[in-house]
Amino acid sequence: MARSLTPQFNELSDSDRVRLDQQRAIVAATAKQKYGTGGLTKTVADLPVLQRLIDDNAFNKTQTYELQCLGVAFGDVLASELPLSWAMVTDEYGTDPTLRYKDRPVNINALTMISKRVERGEVVNLVQLRQITRDQLRQWQ
Repeated sequence: MARSLTPQFNELSDSDRVRLDQQRAIVAATAKQKYGTGGLTKTVADLPVLQRLIDDNAFNKTQTYELQCLGVAFGDVLASELPLSWAMVTDEYGTDPTLRYKDRPVNINALTMISKRVERGEVVNLVQLRQITRDQLRQWQ
């Protein structure tokens, strides 16, 4: 059976929400352990903590799941500032949580945005990634 190239979006199920919350909890617990921070706010106020976790190599490039947890926390920041919301997307790569732009067939793969860059040995600048995301979404307005 041929896979559809058009992404299909669905609302998060309860189990999807639990999974994302578990991933957020890993980031919050690591930040608390390393820096004594409180919980994550899901706002731009989290950026310095998330950036510090990346800069300090809190998770190395083989820790894909933990790096994807950082992606969830960064996705929350993006969703607090841009017209993005968490949804499940099914595409040629499978079914994963993603940030959907309004009701359009446009999504931001926050889950892997950080992990792929770390795994490739790239410098990750979250402020820059936030701006790139903002700029890319302008074309869909």
